[in-house]
Amino acid sequence: MVVPRRLRAGGAALTLALLSCGDPAGEAPLAPLVEVPQPATPRDVAVLDVDRFGEVRIELLADLAPTTAAHFAALARRDYYDGTSIHRVVPDFLVQGGDPLTRDRDPRNDGAGGGEEHVADERPAVSLVRGIAALANSGVSNSAGAQFFILVSDARHLDGKYAVFGRVSTGMDVVDRIAAAPRDEYGRFGPVDRPLTNVVVKDVRIERGQPGAVP
Repeated sequence: MVVPRRLRAGGAALTLALLSCGDPAGEAPLAPLVEVPQPATPRDVAVLDVDRFGEVRIELLADLAPTTAAHFAALARRDYYDGTSIHRVVPDFLVQGGDPLTRDRDPRNDGAGGGEEHVADERPAVSLVRGIAALANSGVSNSAGAQFFILVSDARHLDGKYAVFGRVSTGMDVVDRIAAAPRDEYGRFGPVDRPLTNVVVKDVRIERGQPGAVP
């Protein structure tokens, strides 16, 4: 899959796309940068409590992506994410989590779950830059489920391909530390880029109407 790890070839392709995104000759130029606008009213915030690392606050962009933001918030309120682990970390790129299969003792299936509740495609006109949070998908229409990723660096070549639902308002230092965690780079014990020590999301709660800030 593209960001989920169910198909490793998809994940490898995404990594190669990242490494080759230096705008080589013949590649179409990137569209103008579209930043997240300031909200007319305070946005809700998803608060991720990550064991050993700290707290990450994600401003939910319900005014730009109402379906996707509501989907993520509904899963959080059902405690869907509580006790799951971040199953993919790529320095200078992203961290990825949200798979309920990460709760079991078998690392080999990490990245293969979280697709049982799909949400219709929603592509807000927001550039995929550092701090943006989006739902992963399998590269086909309406395949986003529960897995999500947070970008550590700008990834403009992904613009328009993923359902953006939020941006980190505080806690990017936590995300940076997670992205730098020692990982299984070769997939010896499970999926490629899985942290060698579990990075557990203890709790995800939704706070109403908190003001956002640029990460």
